[in-house]
Amino acid sequence: MSRMNSSRGGGNSRDRSGGDDRFTGGPAPKATKESGKGIEYCDYKDHETLRRMMTPNGKIYGRKRLGTNARQQRMVARAIKRARFMGLLPFTSATL
Repeated sequence: MSRMNSSRGGGNSRDRSGGDDRFTGGPAPKATKESGKGIEYCDYKDHETLRRMMTPNGKIYGRKRLGTNARQQRMVARAIKRARFMGLLPFTSATL
């Protein structure tokens, strides 16, 4: 069997530009918002967005997973901790 006539479609196997996102969990949630004056902030009252930045057990995802820089990650952690204190988010999973 010829190498060019294989059933895999040919081409470079590293070229994954076809939209095959089976290993990525989709786009990361947007960590921060921008105010009208151009100030970047993370809202602790937006508990649905903050919930997607945590594991099911309640741990905060790291920077690499969220795609944030160090400043944004500190704002996210501070917002999650405020939301936990206010009772908007749980400290741990309810299934423990």
